[in-house]
This record gives sequence, structure tokens and C-alpha cells, in this order.
Amino acid sequence: MEIDFFNLLILAFVIAALMMLLVWWIAMRIKNAGIVDIAWAGNFTLLAVVYAVLGSGYRPRKALAVAMMTAWSLRLTLHLYRRVMGHHPVEDGRYQQLRREWASSLPVKFFWFFQFQGCLNVVLSVPVLLACLNAEPQIHVLEWLALGTSITALLGEWAADSQLARFKSNPANAGKVCQAGLWNYSRHPNYFFEWLIWVSYFLLVLPSPYGFATIYCPLLMLYFLFRVTGIPMTEEQAIRSKGDVYREYQRTTSAFVPWMKKVIRDA
Repeated sequence: MEIDFFNLLILAFVIAALMMLLVWWIAMRIKNAGIVDIAWAGNFTLLAVVYAVLGSGYRPRKALAVAMMTAWSLRLTLHLYRRVMGHHPVEDGRYQQLRREWASSLPVKFFWFFQFQGCLNVVLSVPVLLACLNAEPQIHVLEWLALGTSITALLGEWAADSQLARFKSNPANAGKVCQAGLWNYSRHPNYFFEWLIWVSYFLLVLPSPYGFATIYCPLLMLYFLFRVTGIPMTEEQAIRSKGDVYREYQRTTSAFVPWMKKVIRDA
């Protein structure tokens, strides 16, 4: 059974809302809101499969769209699961801070926070939805470019995560700032390559009808990374835990795009 755009979109909102309701219920009981990150990443795989199964588009294009989103989604889901639910699960400092700020009405505020993450799942997955509805029987050069960009971004994310994990695994690095590999050129190389993923989805959908309208996806992701839950919260937590060491890292290292170190000259 094939479904049109608006009905697929409504179905996606229902699925995401129900998933986040379940995750919220679990989070309240295990007292670890960090599992919302795992669910957020995993929901994209679920939605992509729904779009491909019910969409009326060209099958090779649907396979390409699902492969791109699923490869990113499952890698991130597994990475976050290991970080959040490892041998000694500890709630991320960002969520511990929210617990303090929202103490007076914690369950309700977390409920709406989780539902908001589900809405983001749907809003950000629209490029894949549109691609799965595109019946044009030919893969466009931009779609191949999207695949290449996606692979580059995945390799970059994998490298950044691996370098950080190796750094943290060494007890001698406690209290220090990781400046290994990509982290020497960007304070957040993982976020940069994460954003590049969303650029790849925009490239993927450009040849599809109304695909240009999804420019909001990489722009919205950029906004969240720079203004909301990405860089600001991560760096606030880093300053709380590392102090002046991290402030010096901020002075000398690009915040986002990997770039050469800044030379700081004393006055």
C-alpha cells in the first residue's frame, strides 16, 4: 500500500510520538534522560524504512535514501548506546543540569522535551520522505554526490569518535582536553561531520519535487548545534569540569570547521 506525502507525514508524527512516550516512561524509571539521544538517533532508521515501504518512488532511489539514513542512524545509535548505557551508566552532565533547573516539574518538562525530539525526527527526515516519493526512473548526479558526501561525513564522524574514545580511555588524560587528530583542528569535529550528513540529505533530495524547500534541514541543524543543545551545552559542561584548560583550548582552536590552530600573541 502506497501513501501520499501528507498521510505519510502524519503517520511519521504518530510513530515518533509513541516512540518518545515509551522512551520517556523508561527514562523516568531508570533516572537517565540520556536515552532520549539513543532513541532520537534510532528513530531515523524506523522512519526511513516506513517511507521506503509506503512511498511510491523509484525503488533504487528509495534504497539509496534508506541506506544513507540508516548507515548514519545506526552508527550514531550504537555509539550513543555505548556512551550512555555502558558498563557504569551515568547520566550526561547536560541532563543532570536540566534536572536541577527543572526540579519543580521534572516529569512534565522532560515529557515535552522528549516529544520535541520526536517532532525533530519527523521534520528532519522530510528529505528522505520526498526522495522516497520521487518516481523519476534515473539517479541524478546530485544524488550520487549526496552519497559521496554522506560517506565522507560518516568516516569523519567515526574518526573523531574513535580519537576521543582512545583519549578518554587513558587514565593519564583525566582533566585534560583531547587534542588528538581532528580534535587538534576543531573543538567539535564530530558536530561538523554530523552537520555534513544533513548537507548530504539536502543534496539527495534536490532533484526531487520541492526538494529545494528542505534547505531548512542543514540550516536548522546548524542552529541547534551552535545555539541550543550542541556546542553551548557541551562547552558549558567542559568549562565546569576542566576550567581554564578548556578556555585555552577555546582561544586557540576552531569551534566547528577543522582548521589550523590560532596563534595567540601576548600583549
